[in-house]
Amino acid sequence: MDRNVRSVDDVLKLMDSLFAPGADRWTGGAGSWWDGFYADRSKPVPFFVAKPDENLVSYLDRGLIAPGRALDLGCGPGRNALHLASRGFEVDAVDLSPEAIAWAEERAREAGADIRFHRGDAFAEDAPAGPYDLVHDSGCFHHLPPHRRVSYLAFVDRVLAPGGHLSLSCFASGAMGSELPDADFYREAGLQGGLAYSPESLRWIFSELTEVELRRMRDEPADSPCFGEEFLWTALFRKAG
Repeated sequence: MDRNVRSVDDVLKLMDSLFAPGADRWTGGAGSWWDGFYADRSKPVPFFVAKPDENLVSYLDRGLIAPGRALDLGCGPGRNALHLASRGFEVDAVDLSPEAIAWAEERAREAGADIRFHRGDAFAEDAPAGPYDLVHDSGCFHHLPPHRRVSYLAFVDRVLAPGGHLSLSCFASGAMGSELPDADFYREAGLQGGLAYSPESLRWIFSELTEVELRRMRDEPADSPCFGEEFLWTALFRKAG
């Protein structure tokens, strides 16, 4: 007989276990799934290209964010980490996948960029701790089950410096991702490829932060120097200083 729940962390881990093992895309054990995803670098995956997010470039060009310490959360092959380093940021980058980190490190060496890469769970105790002036998340948040928003918000509050910014891209309702109610994901035991969000839901979830901008990502053509897909929301939030 197991009686092993006595903390919020225990509850979160219990709720993790309600999902089928193959559905996990968010814990430290999901690295092997993401390794398989990144193994074939020739796949026509839009975000495999070595281009930064158009919204990130726009924030910098308009002076909405300024160089400082940055964390690229779920960095994949490192395209946004490389751009941040080129714009004067001191960059940490984290991803669950050793395959993604190896690819990102190759790109960083080729570019001569000094980026600290960390393979692992961003919510774990040994993850980069900040404080950061910018946390950039390009597609991590929508792969979290509903209960892990608690972990995400606690993480952002812990690592983001006063006055710092959270830059977020996630699936847009009506365009990409599942629109099931939160409770139904536990009945389905999976996330159906990722969760869709509306502007209202994002504003409610991140209501402790100040909204700077929330809009659809601009669709960027193949010859653009930036990555952009209009099935994503982009949001910039600021922590009180």
